[in-house]
Amino acid sequence: MLISNAVLLFIVLIPVLYAINIYNKLVTLRNRFQNAFAQIEVQLKRRYDLIPNLMETAKAYLSHERETLEAVTAARNSAIARLNAATAQPGSPQAMAQLGIAEGALSSAMGRLTMTMEAYPDLKASQNMQQMSEELTNTENKVAFARQAFNDAVMSYNTYKQAFPPVLLANVFGHGSEASLLIFADSVQLQDAPKLSFN
Repeated sequence: MLISNAVLLFIVLIPVLYAINIYNKLVTLRNRFQNAFAQIEVQLKRRYDLIPNLMETAKAYLSHERETLEAVTAARNSAIARLNAATAQPGSPQAMAQLGIAEGALSSAMGRLTMTMEAYPDLKASQNMQQMSEELTNTENKVAFARQAFNDAVMSYNTYKQAFPPVLLANVFGHGSEASLLIFADSVQLQDAPKLSFN
């Protein structure tokens, strides 16, 4: 009788322990991609903070280029709003898509600003402009690395959730929806980080 009770307890205990392991791994993987998104957020905020400084430095030289400066400001403000929405729901497909589009628009506006600044030799030679350019380029590289880490973490989470047997328990444990990769509209340009040259 004692042996049969021990065997029965063992048979019940093994699946329970396995389910606990699956739950813990799902939580760990979700926390990993949420933390990776937080790293993107840090780098994007740094980028957003650098842009007004860059524009302030360029403003005196670009007084006739008001439309370009306004486009950068509008794109930056839109990207900040989309980042705030995505921060509330990291991994949400809609939030990630909107952030990607806003970041693509900002990169495009920054590209136009860079091309405009190329026409002003005094601006390109400015020590402040060179320093701002270097900081922005470094930040762009950090954004690219943070985005890659986030996408890798999302891929690990989704792959584990879709595998058997976790797929049987993921919904029960509150992990029903898939996390979404962060893909910027101008992914190729972002991977090749903008090169600002003021020499």
